[in-house]
Amino acid sequence: MNKTVVLDAGHGGKDGGACGNGLREKDIALKVANEIAKRLKAEYEGVECILTRSTDVFLELKERTDMANKTKADMLVSIHCNAGGGAGGFESFTYNGSTNAATAAFQNVLHGEIYSRLKGFGVNDRGQKRANLHMCRESKMPAVLIENLFIDVDSDANRLKRTEVLEAIINGHVVGIAKYLGLKTKQTEKPTDEVLNVFVDGVNVGQGDNLKGVTRGPVRALAQALGAQVIYDATNKRIDVISKK
Repeated sequence: MNKTVVLDAGHGGKDGGACGNGLREKDIALKVANEIAKRLKAEYEGVECILTRSTDVFLELKERTDMANKTKADMLVSIHCNAGGGAGGFESFTYNGSTNAATAAFQNVLHGEIYSRLKGFGVNDRGQKRANLHMCRESKMPAVLIENLFIDVDSDANRLKRTEVLEAIINGHVVGIAKYLGLKTKQTEKPTDEVLNVFVDGVNVGQGDNLKGVTRGPVRALAQALGAQVIYDATNKRIDVISKK
């Protein structure tokens, strides 16, 4: 049976969310949500992604949770950036009322996977929190709201402008969701001689494997960390790496 994931890109349209340092929360949230949906569908079996918004439009909070609840989804992730946090950092939220074990487990997995990828960039872990937030309170499935760094904190804003940091945020969401739902990758698993951790300038961008002397690695994360653009064509089974001239 397919699993259904609702991805909620916070704010949108007339509501820009947090703004500062040349960034708008609504833009980052939309980019991250769209890319998470694209990768989940491309890389994993048995998953359907529903976006509360896939373009720059405004939706009331109730419209978002009504949409999610009608789908009877397995989980909801509301994607945001923060503001007013002093030292900045990354944090996640669930509802501070009656939270079931599934929601707590989902937050634990998702928070851990995202922060494990942000830690190498010097991001502050503000922890797993609970609050009376509409998206978590009114959703009828395990729901977590993610605050991906602080737009008005200079150090965080500079990080959000880096391709490799956005890649870490996106990849952490994808892996966390897939891990919690127990999704299977579309790739056929092959026996490997050894598993390799791949580092770019000291930052772990993922794992690859060495199969009979041929090394395979995380192409997207590796290329983007080196400043290249990666385009995945699922129809033609092709990956294009375009270097910046």
